This record gives sequence, C-alpha cells and structure tokens, in this order.
Amino acid sequence: LLKGGNTDIFFRTTLLLIFTVGYGVAFVNDAFFSIGSRRIPSRGVSQDVTRRPSHRVVGLKPLSLSVAPDDVQTETAVPFRRPLGSQELLMLPRQYSLSPKSFPAMTHCSAYVLSATPSTETLRDAATRAAAQHPLLRARVEGNGEPNKRIDFFQMVREGEPDPLTFVADGSAADVPLVVVNVKNPTEAWVTQFNSDLDSAEYDTENGPLWKMTLFRVSGDAPSDSACVVSLTFNHAVSDQSSANMLIDQILRDVAAAEAGGGVAPPPSSAEMPRSLERNVLGVGNAWPDGNGLSKLTPRTLTYVAGKAAEGLKSPVILPDGAGSDTGGGVAAALTTISGNSAGGKSAKAGDRKSTLQFRTLSAAATEALRLKCRAESVSVTAALASAVAFTSSDLVAGVGANGKKERNYKVLQSLDMRRVSSDPDPLETMSCQAGSMDLMLGPFADGSGRKLAGDFEPEQFWDVARESQAQTKLFVESGGPEQAVRVFDFAMTISDLNNLVHLTAQSESSQGRAYSAGVSNAGVYERQPAAPVAGFVDRDTLKANHGRYAIEDVHFATSHARSGCLYQVSCLTVDGKARFTFHPAAPIVSEREGAAFADYFVDLLEVAAGTKKASTVKAVAAEEDKKEGEKKKKSLVSLTGIAAISGAAGILLHAGGWASFFESVQTMKANIPDDADFWAALNFWIFFAVAHPILQPILWISEVLHGSPGNQIADLLPITFLLGNVVVIAALALSKELRNALNVALVGAFFAYVGGGIDGQLGLGDFNLQLDDSYKGSIVKGCPAYNEVRQPSMDNFDLNKYQGLWYEHKFHDWTQFKEVYDTTLDIKLTDGGQGWLDDFGVKGPAPKAAPLSWDKSPVANGAHYFLFGRVDKNDPPGVLRESGFGVEFPNYIVDVKTERL
Repeated sequence: LLKGGNTDIFFRTTLLLIFTVGYGVAFVNDAFFSIGSRRIPSRGVSQDVTRRPSHRVVGLKPLSLSVAPDDVQTETAVPFRRPLGSQELLMLPRQYSLSPKSFPAMTHCSAYVLSATPSTETLRDAATRAAAQHPLLRARVEGNGEPNKRIDFFQMVREGEPDPLTFVADGSAADVPLVVVNVKNPTEAWVTQFNSDLDSAEYDTENGPLWKMTLFRVSGDAPSDSACVVSLTFNHAVSDQSSANMLIDQILRDVAAAEAGGGVAPPPSSAEMPRSLERNVLGVGNAWPDGNGLSKLTPRTLTYVAGKAAEGLKSPVILPDGAGSDTGGGVAAALTTISGNSAGGKSAKAGDRKSTLQFRTLSAAATEALRLKCRAESVSVTAALASAVAFTSSDLVAGVGANGKKERNYKVLQSLDMRRVSSDPDPLETMSCQAGSMDLMLGPFADGSGRKLAGDFEPEQFWDVARESQAQTKLFVESGGPEQAVRVFDFAMTISDLNNLVHLTAQSESSQGRAYSAGVSNAGVYERQPAAPVAGFVDRDTLKANHGRYAIEDVHFATSHARSGCLYQVSCLTVDGKARFTFHPAAPIVSEREGAAFADYFVDLLEVAAGTKKASTVKAVAAEEDKKEGEKKKKSLVSLTGIAAISGAAGILLHAGGWASFFESVQTMKANIPDDADFWAALNFWIFFAVAHPILQPILWISEVLHGSPGNQIADLLPITFLLGNVVVIAALALSKELRNALNVALVGAFFAYVGGGIDGQLGLGDFNLQLDDSYKGSIVKGCPAYNEVRQPSMDNFDLNKYQGLWYEHKFHDWTQFKEVYDTTLDIKLTDGGQGWLDDFGVKGPAPKAAPLSWDKSPVANGAHYFLFGRVDKNDPPGVLRESGFGVEFPNYIVDVKTERL
C-alpha cells in the first residue's frame, strides 16, 4: 500500500479499510439514502410521526431583517456560491477520473396528480418565479473535484482538492426546463416517464439546471378542467421530499393567484445558498474539510463504528434466496473493494437492473384508524411502517407464497429528516437536500411471518416489532448517532473516492448492490409541512392540498434503488387524509409480480393492524410447537459469532480507559500544535506503528505453522499438510457464513484489543507501549519529557565526534521497533562538517527465540539495512540529534555516557 514511505498513505488506507469493513456501502445508505422526513418522538411521549408544528400567517408585517452570526456569515459571504458537501458529492456524483465510465446521478422524482390543468405560460412563469427564489434550482457546478494526488497503491485514497466541485447560482433565473407531453390519459402516462427518469435522468451539471418539470396533459396550451400530472425530477443533491412539496405548493399558489386575476405578490429576493447537511448537523467549521474533524472524534465515535461493524453479525437478509452468491463478506470483501474490484466478482446483470414500480393508497378511514391504533400502542406511524416492511419482506425472500421455518434477521433503512437532529437546523426556507436515515435491526422471524400476522385478529408481534423500531430510533438520536454517522461519512468522502466504492459494490455479484433487507421513507402529512416564505409576511403558512381549482388528488415520490440500496423499498406521503405508497425495488432481483405481491401484502397487513380489515385472507398457521421451537432457539442463541463478538467487546472494554485517555491526549496535541501538517505527521507516524505491530503477529504465526507442518514438501518449501489444511479452512469459510463472520469479528476484536493494550500499557511490552502520556519517576509526563529533564551529568562537555562509529543495541523501549528482531546495529557517521549525520541501521529478524521454526527462512534472516538521515541544529543543546524518517523529524536524545568497560 505504501509509496514513497509516507505514513499518511498507510493511515488513510487503513482507516478506509476499517470504514469499508465496518460499513460497506451500507453506511452510505445509512447516512444519506433517503428523502423522507421522520419526526423524532420526545422522551417518554408517543407522538404521531406525521404531526408537525403549524405555521400560520398572522397578518401582513414588514419582513424582519437580522444579522447572521459571524460563523454563518463567513460561510455565506458569497450568497450564491459554495463547495458541495459530502452528501451532495455522493448524489451529484463526484466522478472518479480513473474510471472508464461516468457514474450516474442519484435522482429524486415526485409526481403530483392535479384536478385541473394550467396553461403552459402560467405554469412556466410560476416555476420561474420559484427558481428565482431558490438558488439550487438555478445552480450549476464548477470545478473538477480532482485531488492533488491519489496516494495509495490502488489509487483510491485522496490528498488535497485544489478545485472542489462548487455550486454556483446566478442572481436571476432563466426559463425553467418545462417539458409538455400531450396524452390521452395523463394520470396513467406519467408512470413510464417517472420510471425512466428515476434510473436514467441526466443533468448538464456544468451549465445547469439540476432539475426539470414535466406537464402531462390532454392537449392545448389553454387551461382546462381536465386532470393533469406535474412531475418534478431532481438531481438528489438539490432536493428532498420536503423541499419538493414546498416547491409544488409555491407553484400552485402562484398559478391559482394569477388565474384569480388579483395579481401575484412579488416573491422574496433570492434566498442565500443553503448550507450543506454536514455543516448543519455538525455545526459550521466542524465538517472534516474545515480542518476540525479530527478534534471532534471521541470514544463515542469509536463505539459507533464498532456498532456499525457488529450489525453484520446478525447476517441480515439482503437478497432473495438464490439471487446472490453469498460470498465475499467482511474483511475479504473490504480488501477486494478498496483494491478496485467488486466483491464476489462483477455481476453480468448489474447494468440491467431497473426500478419496478407499484402504487397503492390506504383509504382515509384506514389511515386514520392506523394513526389512532399507533397512538394506543405508544408507537409512531413510521415505526408501524418499519414493522410492516420487515414482516412483508419475510413473505417474499423465499418466494411468493413460501412458508418456511427458516428464521432471518432484517436490516431496515428508515428515513430521517436531518433538520430535526442538526446542531444548527436548516429552516426549510429554500430547496436543499437535508435527508438522512438510520438502520433498524429487526428479527429474527420466520419466512412468511407477515402473512401469518395478517391471519391473526390481534397481531401482537407486529406491535412488538414496531415498539422495537421506535426504541432503536430513540436510542440512535439520543446517543448522538446522527452526528457520528455524518462525521464518519464526511471523513470517508474527504479522504477517499467513495463514489467509486459505491460503484464497485453496485457491480458486486455477491450483493447485487443490495445493502438492506428493506427501506421505508415516510414524508409525513403534506398539509402539515411549512410553505415557502412570502414577501411581506413574517410567519409562514402550511402547505395546501387545494389552491383555487387545483386539488392534489394523488402524489408519489421515489429515489432509485436500482444501482444500489434496499431489496424492498417503500416511500409514503399522506395527502388529503390518505397514505400514498410508492413501492420501487430493483428488477430483475425483484420481479414485477413479486413487487405487486409485496405491495398487496404490505397494505393488507397495515389494514389488519389498523383493525379496518378482517383477518380473513390468511388463516393463522402459527402452531404451538413452532412457537416452542422458536423460544428454544432464542434461549440457546450461542454461536461462534456471538462468542467472538462478546470476547472482542470484552477485550476492547478492558482498555476503555486507555482509549479515552488517548483521544483526550490527541485533542490536546492538536490544540497545542499551530501547524496542522506537523500534527498529522506525528499522528500518522504513531498510527503506522500502532497498526504494524498487531498485523505482524499473525504473519509470524502463520510462518511458524508453515515451516512446522509435517510431511513431504512441494518444491522443498510448501508442506503438503499445510496446503491441505489451507484447503480445509478455505472450504469451511466458503461454506459457512457463521465461520466467516466469527473469524472477521475475532480479527477485528483482537486488533483493537491489542492496540488498546499498547495504549494503556497493559501488555507490558517494550516495543508496544503506545501511551502518549507516560510515567517517569513516579509522575505523569505529558508527551515527551524535555531534554534537560532526562540528561545526566555525564553529558557535560559531550564530544559529538565520539558519537560516530558502530553501535550495538542491547535493549530498547521503543514502539518504532519490533521485539521479534535482533542483532540491531547503528553505524553512524557525521556529515557536512558535523552539521548532519547518516545512520546505516542494520537489523535481522525474526529472532530464533521469537520464531524458532521459521527464523532462518525470513528474507531478512541475514540482515537488512535502512538508511536514516538527520541534522545537528546549532540551537539544540549538545546531545540532541534531529532524525528524519517517514515524513517526520523528531529529536533523538543522548542522555548518558558510560565510560567504564561493559
């Protein structure tokens, strides 16, 4: 992985590997793959997730002006220009110049069925007025987004970005991109274009705009009383569903006002460019590109990363039976991906995946009954939808109509409106994307559980899972999960070509681009969302489903999951008292028939749960014997993976105090070092050796096993028994997902436990005491002691010339060296008239004591030489020599001179 001896490469690549192991591309979805809005319940209070605060116009007042805080002004000093945030770079997307193919944009579509048809001119004028108010609707993108260089062997780790991708919005809007389609039946014709745009829409990012509007009407430019459909298609970097709803409401409001003949009120002047999601959630100045990301890392961040990695232990279903190879998970998949290849090989059908659409509506009576039932069960509507999508997934993973005893876990992607969990929330006064999401881990439950529940009059298990969904959501929010999710994603996008990782995962034969069992995006109640600001009004109204003769009769929205995302995905918005659902999984993974069955089963289960439908379609088939067997399985849930996870967690927690002290010390170092380059050089140097030591241990162990294996040898080197042993182990790992998971978990746990032991000094190793603050003469020393604190009187009148010569190392307490080496020498010569020095550093390894069976097979058994360079600074006291290596300069202290013979 190393080029040029720079430890920054190793540091960034190692963290990218840990990120990929812990999350895969699933984390991309976890942070940002949703467009809905989810209200977070207050502590101890059950709330309807669709209920939002009311914003009412209280009268005409002059629009109040206020001065923004200094930290905000610095970001918006140029109102219509700013670099894209990490989430926006994912969705635009930022391209990978080394790829032969361009990555497609992530598209957000929202279609509104209207009771009447406006004239083309009036509709265009209203949309143009809206674009003049919302900078991202008239934005283009400048810059190339290329790093200064890619610094790892696989060309995936970035350093610097001199010309970042930047939103630029002109002061006024040109005519909006309005496409008019004349059809016989607009309420049906829009679906084909909606489906096509969802997967294949293209945007002229260099010139803009990053959206379009399509009007499906019967015919003619004049207004009519015939129904029409207005479809909005956005590059997801500039929109979320709350923004889209605000936009269509603003357009219809102005159309109705123009037709009423009273004139349209002048729009407010253009809003400022909205801040990126990262700066809203983390606070201005705290995003990773701002330079303060590292200072915000805490033990909670590490806990969050470990928790994300542990989600894989439950092996949630991500593909229907027979749809994937189920190989290449964990560390192996991560290494494959960051090396520029797709885990499990490239899928031949990756380019054929397309969204398959189904639309369903829950009646007003059923929607209200569901809301009231949720309140009675002390859960939110979104929690109920999450329960429904998980149970319905169980009905399809083994095939339509399958009923089996196999139990599975389900990983559900639940949408979140990040405006509700931001340190400085976006006020939703202009178009932007502030969408996020979180993971729900639900189950296990048996195949066909959803249909079984639909056959029960009181499906208690349904509400138990809904309560579990709500509890996980509450814990995620209250433990700072949104902040940690955004922070870690922001880091990964900054240091790596994350969009290429998404591409490689989308191409994967083993995952088919799937990262979740299912996803649910609930955008709440349309009429309770705030409307766009109006000039002359201080308070804001709410959205209206009726403006003049225009009533919203139906609405559906979606983002594409064809390339990567969820196995089953449903999006919901409630308008006029009815919950409107869009089901949009990816075909051919999910066929159109299976998609239709999923939609029917989902709505059927909700109606039974709400009590508006008798449980007559499916009979209860859960026998007492099956229940006892399920309880027995839960009670005996002891597995290799569980044992490995518990052991690994215990090993990490054992050193929790050391980790906490380490993060505190790192932040202190960062605050006390004025030059970031100096700080990173020192930290990278430390991380290089902190990672290298534990990696060396299994290498030496495998070498001992290799050379200690009995039997005949192939080419006088490879024992047949060693080869057969490898075949057995590889076959076992290939056949058993449990073994693969257990091994991955054990390796990750052992790694962090070993490093933790070095951090708190519990390992007692002279070569792996990683404590940044050590003890000296009974007191704690912060960092390195000063030279005059440790020099001995024998250093008086020190003669530097006597430092030249061949030195033999007897003992060391130094984490830059390894206990497995021996016969270490330093052949030192002064250069440049005593102003510099050269060290021919000789070492052999491993030592016969450390590796008795394989030491003589090592490539450095006969010694290896490395040249270190340094200088003598006239401002330093005698005995201090400055050494350069690994991109760092650090002082060597000569503290004592022994004159007696040894």
